[in-house]
Amino acid sequence: MQSKHNQQLVPIAKKLRKEMTKEERHLWYDFLRRYPVRFSRQKVLGKYISDFYCAKAKLVIELDGSQHYKDGNMEKDTERTAFLAGYGLTVLRIPNSEVNKNFRGVCELIDAACKQSLSQPDG
Repeated sequence: MQSKHNQQLVPIAKKLRKEMTKEERHLWYDFLRRYPVRFSRQKVLGKYISDFYCAKAKLVIELDGSQHYKDGNMEKDTERTAFLAGYGLTVLRIPNSEVNKNFRGVCELIDAACKQSLSQPDG
């Protein structure tokens, strides 16, 4: 398996950090930034850039806009999830619509996933 860090993607990740979507900004500034376990934004993981990543909980959070549900993008997301799972990471895919309509529920889902991962013997 290739290296977990791809130096060529770093400039793109930096750009994405500056140009976060409305939903990414909401989740970051109103929940993840102050979460007790550290999360990173737009983290390079192999050949991908994850929206949010928690190394300690081995958790990746991907916020999916409507483009993820058409034109073969679901297959690309499945490949991406399998790639990240190869590193022992859990991927939570959350539709942007859920961030907008059910923010508290999204935060509770992330919190539960983190706590479950951290409670594992190797977590």
